[in-house]
Amino acid sequence: MKLIGSLTSPYVRKVRIVLAEKKINSDFIVDPPFHPDNQIANINPLGKVPVLVLDDGVSLHDSRVIIEYLDSLQDDPLLIPASGAPRFAVKRWEALADGIADASATIFLEQKRPRVQQSPEWITRQQRKIDLGLQATAADLGDQSWCTGKSMTLADIALGCALGYLSFRFPKNPWRNTYTNLAHLADKLAKRESFKQTVPTD
Repeated sequence: MKLIGSLTSPYVRKVRIVLAEKKINSDFIVDPPFHPDNQIANINPLGKVPVLVLDDGVSLHDSRVIIEYLDSLQDDPLLIPASGAPRFAVKRWEALADGIADASATIFLEQKRPRVQQSPEWITRQQRKIDLGLQATAADLGDQSWCTGKSMTLADIALGCALGYLSFRFPKNPWRNTYTNLAHLADKLAKRESFKQTVPTD
């Protein structure tokens, strides 16, 4: 297998962490989708990363699809519960975390446009999503050690990647001071080798 992606995408990082935690071997090919010479469209018609190319040449797109596939390959560790309420609790966390990352990436890209073309209203709308998302995740986490259950799941990985991306792109965002429980979880995750090896860089 080979994973194609960038060094900054929180969705690519999510997949890389899952690969590392499950000890699944895969080549990592860096091909940023915004680079003028990127080849992403040749394997994903949507031109987005991550893309996982299987040994038989079939390509999987979207981090959620890729992670579902990877988690099905082996049970140790199982990062997404097989069924029922525990499964949907993890997927709910993932959707919320991805939403925070989506809004963060949208603001970053909007602010890269010439200032006269930027929409302050659009940026404000995305910032509100981030603020409400952080508020909701902090309330749901409470004083728990992990997002769901008694061990790390995809919920924690997704949230850790979203928080990491937020800090990477917007280091002045005060979420760490506002939500100390989220900061504590992020710091705990940052000590894991899978997170250390995938810190986003330009």
